[in-house]
Amino acid sequence: MSVAVRPSGVGVLDKATHILDCLEAGPASLAQLVEATGLARPTAHRLAVALTHHRLVARDVQGRFVLGPRLGELAAASGEDRLFAAAGPVLNQLRNATGESAQVYRRQGEWRICVASAERPIGLRDTIPVGTQLSMKAGSAAQVLIAWEDHHRLLEGLRQARFSATVLAAVRRRGWAQSVGERERGIASVSAPVRNPAGKVIAAVSISGPIERLSRQPGRLHADVVCQAARQLSDALRAQA
Repeated sequence: MSVAVRPSGVGVLDKATHILDCLEAGPASLAQLVEATGLARPTAHRLAVALTHHRLVARDVQGRFVLGPRLGELAAASGEDRLFAAAGPVLNQLRNATGESAQVYRRQGEWRICVASAERPIGLRDTIPVGTQLSMKAGSAAQVLIAWEDHHRLLEGLRQARFSATVLAAVRRRGWAQSVGERERGIASVSAPVRNPAGKVIAAVSISGPIERLSRQPGRLHADVVCQAARQLSDALRAQA
């Protein structure tokens, strides 16, 4: 039976949304999409492939259409206001406890975006304004945002990265990441995962600063307090939910 969709007047958008609505019930072959939507087979195929290109739809191991990873990223972005509101006090505490600049990063496609920060007020510091885009190929926050991805996305994340699968395995085992001169020469950092109420990693909380202060083993100095900050943010999101 076709799923009823209230028309918006923009035909192609209505049809694409119809496909997404159908996939909400689970994986579907092209034939099943045609039956559920009432669309012509060429139209359903063209739209499903276009949605796959934009990662709104994906394929499972049997070749069926399924909802894609971009929807999860957009859902995470919709919670960014809650994350930002909760992050301010936590980052201030983290900065004061470590004496280093503190940030929260969220993944957006092939980048990580700084969505909140608390800068060290004086002295040499690693300044990263809110809105800054940084690579997912280097840095402890990138390690955290990739380490708990599914196998396929983890392998994609490792391509041309400055960290290895062994490094990410260590991140998952101990629950935090560190980097020394990986993103930028002379800068070290420590990061830990922020999780949504379902347990999915949606952000990374970090501190960063010069190697001279953080040392070449920054995790030994600051992993505990960074992990505590990450737990505070995760608990805050859980409470809001």
